[in-house]
Amino acid sequence: MSGGSYNYLCEIQDLEDLQSRQCDLADMAERLAGLGYAQDAARETEELLVLFRQWETRAGVRIARLSEVWKAVEWWDSCDSSESRVHEALAAYRGDHNDAGNPRA
Repeated sequence: MSGGSYNYLCEIQDLEDLQSRQCDLADMAERLAGLGYAQDAARETEELLVLFRQWETRAGVRIARLSEVWKAVEWWDSCDSSESRVHEALAAYRGDHNDAGNPRA
């Protein structure tokens, strides 16, 4: 066999690759743990998977919070809305609904 048992996990280059290969990473961690003499590598592989999943969760929360601000700026820059929409989106993001039309200093 010429390799590829874990879909060439060894060739991961970035987080995008890692995102789509979480099952392969989990399989590799399990295989390393099963070897008995690679517990340190198994543990670090598992930690990498846990860290990535934590990052995904945290990033998802931030994306949800920021998406309306991003949309307002993007639409303003595309001449599809006005700057006041950016101020409104920022006020909502900041939880400052009483002063939506005025930018903070």
